[in-house]
Order: sequence, then structure tokens, then C-alpha cells
Amino acid sequence: MMKEPDRKSIRVDLQVIADLIKPGSRVLDVGCGNGVLLDYLAQFKQVDGRGIELSSEGVNACVSAGLSVIQGDADTDLKDYPDQAFDYVVLSQTLQAMVAPRAVLEHLLRIGRRAIISFPNFGHWRVRLHLALKGRMPVSDTLPYQWYETPNIHFCTIKDFAVLCEELDITIERGQSLARAGAARRIGSTLAWANLFGEQAVYLLRK
Repeated sequence: MMKEPDRKSIRVDLQVIADLIKPGSRVLDVGCGNGVLLDYLAQFKQVDGRGIELSSEGVNACVSAGLSVIQGDADTDLKDYPDQAFDYVVLSQTLQAMVAPRAVLEHLLRIGRRAIISFPNFGHWRVRLHLALKGRMPVSDTLPYQWYETPNIHFCTIKDFAVLCEELDITIERGQSLARAGAARRIGSTLAWANLFGEQAVYLLRK
């Protein structure tokens, strides 16, 4: 049985995501893990939530908690979802692990009226400094894997993501960078500050 969430029990990026979702919405959480966000949204936002998760452990945890989650691979299975089936499609801390992130992003905005994406920022100053001084890939709370075991295969900065959205004619409704302490800061038209000091980013997008 999943522990009942409270407003301080979920990751800071998930809390930012939850705050962007209107109550009663239809939500698809892609790569939902053990269903923490879906469970939170069901209790505090009364959403009609669905999930897709690659790992059988994650699916089993979700189903045991009474969540509507199926096993699937976002890289191959999103094409089977109908257009505009959800109000929001969420992809948290997973875009950089996708084989084809550009195609996945296009599917998210086809399936949902809006997409909410969060990802670690590989342009953060600590990452740059670590590479410059030590010549090795950094390991941190945000990037907790050694290079030889990381699921991250497409390293992305906040600036990279903004450029991709522009190329795909995607409208950024809201962007927020998250500092190590969890403080959220609005990302404006000037990306330099967010790209240097934001450890993570959360974007609300629409076509």
C-alpha cells in the first residue's frame, strides 16, 4: 500500500509539476515510476490519471496502490495513443533517457493539449566546473549515476531544450529553473542565468 502523500513528501520538481495541473484534468504520466505523482494528483487535484511505465517493479507498485498504469516503452508505444486524449501529458526526469527525445516530445504534444517536461540541466555551473577541474562526469543528487551505468543518453541543457522547442514550433507557456535548495525561478527570454544556475528545469508546453 502506497504511503499517503502530503505536500512535502514528493520531489520538488514533481511539486512544481503538480502545481501546473488544473483540478479534475485528464493526465497521462509517462515513465511514472512507482506512481508518486499520480497518487498525489489523485488525492489533491482529483485528476483522472493514467500512467505508462517501463519497469515491472514500478507497474506492480502502481497497481498495488490502485493506480491505472500499464507497462510500456515511451520510445515505441506513444504512437498508439490517440490525438488530444489528455489535458496534460507529463514526462519527469526522463527525456534525457529517451532514444529519440525529439520524436517523444512531438508525441506528447499530439496526445495532450499540454505537455509538462522536467529534466536535469547539464549546463549547470557545477557540472561545467567539475568537468573543467576534474575531467570526469559529475555525480550528484540530480545526476546520481556513474557514467558507465547512467540511463541518460542525450545530455541536454536548458538552452538546448528552448532551441528545440523553437525548431518544433512549440509554445513555452511557462518555464522554471530549480536550484539545489529547491527554489524555483521563472525562466524568461534571457536563458543565460537559468542555464548556468538551474540544476533542473520544468516546462509547460503547448502546440
